[in-house]
Amino acid sequence: MPSLVVIGSQWGDEGKGKIVDYLASKADLVARFQGGANAGHTVVVEGTQFILHQIPSGIIFPQPACVIGNGVVIDPGGFSEERRGLEDSGIATAGRIKISGKAHLLLDYHKVLDREREITLGKGKIGTTGRGIGPAYEDKISRCGVRVMDLKHTGKLREKIAANVGLKNKTLESIGSKARVDVDQIVAEALEHRDEFLEMEADVSLLIHEQLAQGRNVLLEGAQGLMLDVDHGTYPFVTSSNTSIGGALAGLGIGPKTIDNVLGVVKAYTTRVGNGPLPTELTGPDGERLRELGAEYGATTGRPRRCGWFDAVVTRYSQRINGLTGLVVTKLDVLDTLEEIKICNAYSYKGRTLTEFPHDPDVLEGCEPIYETMQGWQSSTNGVTEYDKLPPRARAYLERVGEIMDCPIQFVSVGVQRDEIINRGYGF
Repeated sequence: MPSLVVIGSQWGDEGKGKIVDYLASKADLVARFQGGANAGHTVVVEGTQFILHQIPSGIIFPQPACVIGNGVVIDPGGFSEERRGLEDSGIATAGRIKISGKAHLLLDYHKVLDREREITLGKGKIGTTGRGIGPAYEDKISRCGVRVMDLKHTGKLREKIAANVGLKNKTLESIGSKARVDVDQIVAEALEHRDEFLEMEADVSLLIHEQLAQGRNVLLEGAQGLMLDVDHGTYPFVTSSNTSIGGALAGLGIGPKTIDNVLGVVKAYTTRVGNGPLPTELTGPDGERLRELGAEYGATTGRPRRCGWFDAVVTRYSQRINGLTGLVVTKLDVLDTLEEIKICNAYSYKGRTLTEFPHDPDVLEGCEPIYETMQGWQSSTNGVTEYDKLPPRARAYLERVGEIMDCPIQFVSVGVQRDEIINRGYGF
């Protein structure tokens, strides 16, 4: 029963797409368990770049089935466009993608409400992608959401959408927005994709259990990172779903005993898109330099990412929440030219030293990072595929990260290409 979960262990954008793509070469099934089209998983194969927002990253390889769980909110138009783009690039998708009938649809009124709310919040805005993710999850929790299985019944679908449109328009009016949404337009949007989605509908929970019972390799993929988890992240500057291991279980309908290993993906430094705390953030020229070296711009939005040193307080917290069994360190090559590299191993707060991540956001706001400094290796790691051939100081840096986290580093990524990765003997 070999199953593996890949979890982002910072604020997202850690390079999960590349790692899932790499592991998918041996997978029989790849499943996405939460999030929506706000995800931007980038995979580069022989110079061709694929940016996947909703379809699991395993789709690039020809053999794995790719499934989308009930924990995902799906933008029908965006999904269809993404699928066509893959087909145009020579990636076969027919018969390979299954979608849980329990997955909720993200419709145009969610996007309108998301954008208009952010405008009215002004300086207090969350910094969402404006893609309607939050409002779609709100409908799910309010028990008025539209699910994939609802596409089977056109009359009931229209009744549900009409009720939702009335509520959305009242909300838009109450926040002072002039925008309005239309029942006929939303119904037409849903029905446009009816046949495509019903052809892919499946009981994803049962499908995964059957694969595991047959001894197949199952790979579970999350979006964003632990620090954007709606329960365990830097609330309210978070996404609207559980990005942690709990989201994998609930978002696919599987039990904890079905999970064999949990890989936590971390960058060799730290980045964040949008608003909210980032304790090790570098401002000014140092932050700009790291951003340019790492090409740190959002795959989904193009927004510049905020950059800082590696924060081991954050990643230890992720290890505790997710029960990580191994680490993946990505973008080590971005640090190749730096003379000194810092690691935050604790925070200072009102004269006290904190080694554990504070659960109170007011405490976090008052924390200052405590750094230890290591010498840079100032030589290229790009394309190295054997750990022992890394520069000695690069190995020292990685070993210190593994020591601080008390978790083995099983993969190191040293470039954007699929094969620019060091595998330290790990597999299914």
